[in-house]
Amino acid sequence: MTLRRPVWALHVLIVGLALHNLVMALLWRAGVRGTALTVVAAWKDVLLLGAFGLVVAARRGLPFKASSSDWLALVFGVFVVGYGVLPQSLLGGGATHKGVLYGARHDLLPVGAYFLGRGLDLTEQERSRLCRTMLAVAAGVAAYGLVDVYLVPLSFWRASSGWFSDQLGLRYSGLSGLPENFVFNAGNGVVFRRLTATFLSPLATSYLLVVALFFIPFRRRWGPPLALLLFAALLWTHTRSALLALVVGLLVLAAVRRRALPLVLAVAVAVLGVAFVKGYDQFGPRTHFTPSELVVQNRIAKEHPAASNDPTSANESSLGEHLASLREGVRTVAHHPWGFGLGNAGVTAARTHVEPKAGESTYTELGVETGLLGALAFIAWSLVMLRGLLVRRPWLGAAFAAVLLLGLQTDVIGVPWIAVVVWALAGDSA
Repeated sequence: MTLRRPVWALHVLIVGLALHNLVMALLWRAGVRGTALTVVAAWKDVLLLGAFGLVVAARRGLPFKASSSDWLALVFGVFVVGYGVLPQSLLGGGATHKGVLYGARHDLLPVGAYFLGRGLDLTEQERSRLCRTMLAVAAGVAAYGLVDVYLVPLSFWRASSGWFSDQLGLRYSGLSGLPENFVFNAGNGVVFRRLTATFLSPLATSYLLVVALFFIPFRRRWGPPLALLLFAALLWTHTRSALLALVVGLLVLAAVRRRALPLVLAVAVAVLGVAFVKGYDQFGPRTHFTPSELVVQNRIAKEHPAASNDPTSANESSLGEHLASLREGVRTVAHHPWGFGLGNAGVTAARTHVEPKAGESTYTELGVETGLLGALAFIAWSLVMLRGLLVRRPWLGAAFAAVLLLGLQTDVIGVPWIAVVVWALAGDSA
């Protein structure tokens, strides 16, 4: 690894992005706030841009190999830049200048990571080292998360909620400023912790674990124990979409490699996942709402009397919200196919106090920000990469298929670890 081939930067990003939210929340708690914390939090952007700049300088140009995935990545990038400079008033959007910048960073992150991976020209030994780094990080995240979910009280994290509300500008009302998905609400004031680990998010944690599970070499002696650790942590995130994505990824791997083991594992994950989610209120780590939180929860329950707290029910409140958001996003893109411009969707809009035109789904958010054609360019790029990965490295292709499925109901590229690590590795192998 040399300065001109900054493979080292990818190792740092694999580790650092997994620790980012934890460290930033603790720094906020310690009194590092405002501009100072914003500067510290920008380390990841500086490192990624620096590594990309070194690759471009060493190659004397963009690492463009004129493959179909390269062209589609470039086309999608052009859509993002174009929609970033078009006036919001022309498109009907309401994003602020800061929102446009946030949106550009969000949408271009996988593009930059992809071309970084293309330009590194990794050797098999370097790929092996990156896989070991990823698995070590996943093991650390899983072990820490399992300890935290049982031994660290929710009150500790309530005191760090300012990282979300004051620093990031994200307003959450049901859990003293913390994201509501920190817990599983079983109804009637009964609430359980979910594993959030270093990401301070059960969703982001589960996505890392799903990806890492496909990288485990089961032929090694330490492979099965590591898989059990990661799968246990995945179960404790109580994230149904991640379990479904893991099942689908394993089925894709079984179909491509024509082997029975991935199929057997897919069935096992499905059975254990349903049983675990269904019975979580019997053994999950119990926590409690504060009196003020109970007031909010009771109001929400009255507003949605038909919602179920059964995680396997079709009427479960969280599932209903995801499906409603997806339908509304699709409807918005269909009725406004030219898009609203960057900064008008998802967390980016929420952070800048603009009404989101779509939320949660990666594809509908991109449709809102870059128009229907921009979203289709991203989808085409993703599918072309998926086809190539399944041929060259089926295990990575299966992980990528799982990530693309997760993108249906969540802003998967809004998780920097996924956007950078997965797209960089995909770029290397595309």
